[in-house]
Amino acid sequence: MTDHLTAWDARAETVAANGVAKRMIPGAGASLVRVVVPAGVSAGRHSHEHEQFVQVISGSGFLETEQGRTPFAAGSVFHFPAGTWHAAAFETETVLVETNLVS
Repeated sequence: MTDHLTAWDARAETVAANGVAKRMIPGAGASLVRVVVPAGVSAGRHSHEHEQFVQVISGSGFLETEQGRTPFAAGSVFHFPAGTWHAAAFETETVLVETNLVS
């Protein structure tokens, strides 16, 4: 049964070796992922097989795409169609919420 109301703190957390912490809420055609990225972490150039939207809740850094390198901060929203490469460098601890559209 699906919970119609949940809290991020109620979701299981995974922490990668670089300190990036994730909590996921899966759905049938999409997932939401809360990501906390420590200051100084970089995400190298990569792409996804699915469309992705990313909301920057807090923090700052730089996003790199085929359109160049652009600063981001709280309130920024990224949109990556499937297969679009991107990379990021996080200057401060950053909280993101990803919406991943999967089939």
